[in-house]
Amino acid sequence: MQLTRILKALVITTSLCAILFTPLSIAAGKASPAKDFTLKSNQGKNVRLSELRGQVVMLNFWASWCGPCRQEMPLLEKIHKKYSPAGFVLLGINVEADPKEADHLLKEIPVSFPILYDTTSKVSEAYKVDAMPSSVMIDCDGNMSYLHRGYKPGDEKAYIKHIKGLLRSCSS
Repeated sequence: MQLTRILKALVITTSLCAILFTPLSIAAGKASPAKDFTLKSNQGKNVRLSELRGQVVMLNFWASWCGPCRQEMPLLEKIHKKYSPAGFVLLGINVEADPKEADHLLKEIPVSFPILYDTTSKVSEAYKVDAMPSSVMIDCDGNMSYLHRGYKPGDEKAYIKHIKGLLRSCSS
């Protein structure tokens, strides 16, 4: 009896992990418009998503307490530097109530892309963020085309593949 419960719990846990940590490509024609928002950035300016229409945008939701977020941040910086000249915009969205937590981490792991502060969690809720980190790709028409929950080494290869594909579709 105890073994049956353990096996059931293991199956449920494995299924949840597969759901939470599997990237989701949103099929063409079924992509939904990205929800617009305005957030204050670490550069002192307000950033409004709809003003970035025409560019490929990646939203990366993260927190300073998240180990995989810390691991991913330098890789995102490399992606930002390589693809931003081609029309790619990376926005790091910190989900903590106190921006000082994000600022402290950014002193350890500096990045040049804008960090936005979602101190009220309204944007995180709008994008149904349920894992840290979570990344959303938005095409040049303002539609969500890719969602990735969590991070493990090598996931950046999938990001690059989607960025390149979206950049190609914008220029055609």
